[in-house]
Amino acid sequence: MVLSRFWLAIFVSSIVFIVGGLFTSYNYSIDYVLNGKKGDPMQVDEQYLQNLPAFIQDSIQKSPEKTFVLNQVTSDADTTYVYKNQSVKIYSGVQASDGLLPTCKSSLFDIILPLIAYLAFFCGLMELLIISGAAERLATKLSPAFSKVFPSVPKNHESISYMTLNFAANFLGLDSAATPFGLKAMQSLQEINPDKDKASDAQIMFMCLHAAGLTLIPTSIIGYRAAENAANPADVMLPCIITSFIGTIAAFILVGIKQRINFKSASLVVALMTVIGGIVGLLFYVNSLDLIGKNHFTSNLSGLMLVFIIGFTLVFSFINEKKFVASKTTIFDAFVTGANNGLQTGVKIFPYVLGMLVAISLFRNSGLFEMITHGISFVFSHMGVAKEITDSLPVAMLRPFSSGGSRGFMIDAMRTYGPDSFTGRLSCIFQCSAETTFYVIAVYFGSVNIKNTRYTLGMMLLVDLICVITAVLVASWFF
Repeated sequence: MVLSRFWLAIFVSSIVFIVGGLFTSYNYSIDYVLNGKKGDPMQVDEQYLQNLPAFIQDSIQKSPEKTFVLNQVTSDADTTYVYKNQSVKIYSGVQASDGLLPTCKSSLFDIILPLIAYLAFFCGLMELLIISGAAERLATKLSPAFSKVFPSVPKNHESISYMTLNFAANFLGLDSAATPFGLKAMQSLQEINPDKDKASDAQIMFMCLHAAGLTLIPTSIIGYRAAENAANPADVMLPCIITSFIGTIAAFILVGIKQRINFKSASLVVALMTVIGGIVGLLFYVNSLDLIGKNHFTSNLSGLMLVFIIGFTLVFSFINEKKFVASKTTIFDAFVTGANNGLQTGVKIFPYVLGMLVAISLFRNSGLFEMITHGISFVFSHMGVAKEITDSLPVAMLRPFSSGGSRGFMIDAMRTYGPDSFTGRLSCIFQCSAETTFYVIAVYFGSVNIKNTRYTLGMMLLVDLICVITAVLVASWFF
């Protein structure tokens, strides 16, 4: 209910702002909202040539392309005058996001189709894990700890193995594998959900832990920093790990208090200390490497682990081939069956993804998001918050809505202020240590037809806020 109302609020407020801007001359045209593409120049006016200043008229007439660019400054959008068909069209700035119709198209071709491919492959592997008995064994090993975090989940339930694989994939930066594992976990949890229209406690806990985005190897962030010629692309790795870990602990505590979880359980404490010990050990190892060693380690660990998961699944399935025979199938046929289930899941979640992305497109193109961002930055700057922090806030604000949008702000911050500036580094930490909350809720709950998400949205946004505050403190400590 909360998500639905928030979605409606985004739509209605954006439309009102767009239409109001047209009648108040804030917008010259609203066609860009429907058909424009990200990065396209924005038309702000149209004039007859003779109505323009004389120096602009002369410049246009002397130009072979009948075009004149004014105030060409690398840090600002140019104002461009284009003479065509007896009038001069004036452009300034670029479009923040794809329009409604291009968003519909890109949602299918750039998001859903790749996602369906990932789902098909990894759901095929998960079918092998189920029939071979690997998932059951993993669940049995982890049940003592998971039964304390998810008390409503039966002992040795298959959802435990799926959640473990999802957390592990996120931990290693394997986004393509994390989503299929997570969707399978949600579907498995839905089977034991007594109220199919309402999110269960276990589903909410899983979503909030997922939202914290505990990451060990932020491979994509390191790659973007390397592309922007950072002196040490991996220098934000430790702050990203600390921030996401604190966010994960905060999510567990907050949701645990809400769900009355027993925090004094010995098995829970042991599991938590084991995770902390593993992270600290890896941090010590990574910090002991030189720059080239760090780059080599971080660029290969995630890929190596993914290859290991695939190889282990296939080898374990071959060793336990008798179980496939007992199930009247073969290893390959079981993979195909799982892949087909992944395909159906991808088709099922498409409307949820489409609805959310279109709303975000309107929100960004309306100018309302930019106005809110500037307003918040203005307030924080007058509260004494350093400019280096306020300059990076757009990344933190857009992250819950759009990963691609916040990534664009992150890259822009590095290019504008430098990848080794405080703003550039903080923007990277913001991008790494939070989740695309609204997209994730739409995908995960949409895959199991959950109508009432209860307190999930509020709790996930609170976790995002904690990650933002932690990121600022950690970045200030390190840099």
